[in-house]
Amino acid sequence: MVARCFYFVDLWYNMTKTFTNKYLGDREFWARTIKLALPIALQNLLMSIYSLVDTLMVSQLGDVALSSVGMASQWGWLMSLVLFGMASGSSVFISQYWGVRDIKKIHNVYSMMLIHTIALSFIFTAIALCFPRFVIGLFNDNAGVIDSGVSYLIFICLAYPSYALTTTFSAVLRSTEHVRLPMYISLLTTIENIILNYGLIYGKLGMPALGVSGAAIATVISSWTGSIVILIISFATKNMLRAPLMDMIKIPRELFKRFYKVAMPVMLNEFLWALGTMCYNIIYGRMGYQHYTAITIFKTVEGIAFVFFVGLCNACCVMVGKSIGAGRTEEAYQDATRFSVLVPLVSVFVGIAFILLRAPIISIFNADGLLSDVTISSAMGVMLIYGLIIPFKNIPYIQIVGVFRSGGDTLTGMKYDLACVWLIALPLTAFSAFVLKLPFLAVYTIMVVGEDLVKTILCIRRFISKKWIKPVTEQGKNAVA
Repeated sequence: MVARCFYFVDLWYNMTKTFTNKYLGDREFWARTIKLALPIALQNLLMSIYSLVDTLMVSQLGDVALSSVGMASQWGWLMSLVLFGMASGSSVFISQYWGVRDIKKIHNVYSMMLIHTIALSFIFTAIALCFPRFVIGLFNDNAGVIDSGVSYLIFICLAYPSYALTTTFSAVLRSTEHVRLPMYISLLTTIENIILNYGLIYGKLGMPALGVSGAAIATVISSWTGSIVILIISFATKNMLRAPLMDMIKIPRELFKRFYKVAMPVMLNEFLWALGTMCYNIIYGRMGYQHYTAITIFKTVEGIAFVFFVGLCNACCVMVGKSIGAGRTEEAYQDATRFSVLVPLVSVFVGIAFILLRAPIISIFNADGLLSDVTISSAMGVMLIYGLIIPFKNIPYIQIVGVFRSGGDTLTGMKYDLACVWLIALPLTAFSAFVLKLPFLAVYTIMVVGEDLVKTILCIRRFISKKWIKPVTEQGKNAVA
C-alpha cells in the first residue's frame, strides 16, 4: 500500500514537472529570460516612474492642468508608438542577424532605423509647434484646457527628436542582448526629471514656478541628457552603437527591399492602432474632461503595471528571433509557447492587484483634494474593468509583438490589430457614446471587449498553425525549407 502511494506521488511529480517544463520553462529558460527581462522591466519601470512623477506633480494643480497635460501628451504618445513600430520592425532583423552574429547587417539596419525615426520625430515636432491649438482641440473644446495644453505642448515637442534617438539606441542594444545600459540611463534621467519637476513646477530650489510649462521643460532637459549620455558611453565602450561609417552608409539594395517589406507593416500597424486609440481618447474627452483626467491617471498606473509584460515581451522577441535566425525553429516554438502561457498567467495576478489596490492608488493623486468626484469614480471604474480584462488584453500583445514579429510575420499582426480597432471596437465605442449616449464606464467596457476578445481568438489560431515562422536569414530559411 505504501509502495503504491509512493508510486502515484512519483508519477504525479513527474507529470507536473513535464507540464511545467513544457509550458512554464525549465531552469535554462528562466536563466535566459531573467537575464533579458529584468533589466528591460526595470528600465520601463523607471520610465513609468518618470511619467508618474509628472502626473502626480501636475495633479496638485487641479483637474484642468492634469487633463490638459494628458491631452497634450497624446501627440507625443502617438509619435512614440510610431517610433516603437519602426524599432520593433527593425528588431526582427537585428535579433535574427544576432543569432548568426552578422554584425555588418545589424549596423545596416541600425542606420535605416535611425534615419526613419529621426525623420518621423521632426514631422511630429513641426506639427506640434505650428498647430498646437489644433492638436489640443482634437480632444476638448474647453478654453482653459486648451490654453494650458498649448503651453505644455510647445515645450514638450522639443524632446521628440531625443525620443527617436533613445528608442533607436535601446532597440539595437536590447536586440543584441545588451540590456543594462538603457536601464542605467533611465535611472539617471528619472532622478534628473524628479528634481527638475519639483523646481520648475512649484518654483523650488531657486528655479522659477512655471506650472505645466515647467513640467514640459524638465522632461525636455532630462530626455536630451539621456540620449547624449547613452551615445557617449557607447562610443567609449565600443558597443553595438559604435558602427563603422561604411556600414552605416553602404546598405545593400536587397536589404532595403526586405527591410521595407517587414518593417513597414509594423510601423503602419503601430501608427494606425495608436491613431485608433487616440480616437478613443477623443471620444472620452468629448464626454467630459473629468473622464479624460481619469484616463490620464489610469494610464500612468497602467504603465507601471505593464513593465512586467514589456520585459517578458522583449525577452521573447530576442530569444525567439535569435533561435529562428540560427535555424532552431523547434526551440523557438517551444520558447514562444512558454511566453504565451506565462504572460496571461502573470496578468491574472496583476489584475487582482489592480482591483484590490485601486482606491489607495487613486487617493495618491488626490492628496490635496483637488480632483472632482467624477474623476475619482471614473478612475475607480476604469481600473476595475482593466483588472478583469487584462489577461485578454495581453494574449494578443505577447502574440503580435513578442511572437509573430520576432518570427518575421509582421503583416498578420497588422491585419488583426487594425481590423479589431477600426472595424469593430472604434465604431462600437463611438456609437455607444454619441448615439446611445451610454455612461462613460459602459462605453469604456464596450471598447476593451470589442477590441481584445476577437483578437485573442485570432492570435491563438495563428500561433498554433506555426505560419508565423518566417526567417530573414539564410540559416533560418534553410531550416524551414
